[in-house]
Amino acid sequence: MSLSNEQDFPDITLPDISKLSGSLAQRVYEALRMAILAMDLPPGTPLKKQAICEQLGVSRSPVTEAITKLANEGLVEVIPQSGSRVTRFSLSEIREGAFLREAIELAAVAKVAAERTEDQLAELTRNLRLQALCLEDHDEAGFYAEDERMHELIFAFTGYPRLNAIAATGWVQVNRARQLLLPLRGRAYEAYEEHRQIIEAIRRQDADAARKAMEKHLSELVTRLEPLAKERPDLFT
Repeated sequence: MSLSNEQDFPDITLPDISKLSGSLAQRVYEALRMAILAMDLPPGTPLKKQAICEQLGVSRSPVTEAITKLANEGLVEVIPQSGSRVTRFSLSEIREGAFLREAIELAAVAKVAAERTEDQLAELTRNLRLQALCLEDHDEAGFYAEDERMHELIFAFTGYPRLNAIAATGWVQVNRARQLLLPLRGRAYEAYEEHRQIIEAIRRQDADAARKAMEKHLSELVTRLEPLAKERPDLFT
């Protein structure tokens, strides 16, 4: 299958790799991954190596290595003798990722609610305030970042250092797809209210309520993504 009829590499500015850490290939990988997850490189976009090399000021070798790593993560599809492109969404993969994430995070939030410290509660409350400020400023990208940070804090507060990485493995496609939801009218405000209920349950140290609030929050993602697969078939397999 040729990519010759696909859209050209979009006219976007990739993240500045000089501000990233790691080897050159790692920094190229991070820049491309951030652009893919932010939907700056939407599903189906061909990854033109020469265009990436010119924009980032690197040779083809680190770009090739970065694309291979993204392919192993499921974010890029490599087509032999043709090239590579950002993978389109798959509802089956999204459902599977959401199932895995829910199994892990419901247990995590219940544990945090039962065992949280005052310092941990203060950090979660501070994060919720930042979410509210982002909504006031109509900063959807900022809200998305603080939303992700809240979930990372919950995983971290379990005391299990590998938990977030394990959950993120299955969540990567959901994480990318949920970018489609935040621009929807009212969705960010609804997500904020769901977050508020989760943190309120943690404040009360009510593990059962925290679990139920998190279950409702996570289930909303797949429920809302399913209609989008019909509305935007260009983004889905």
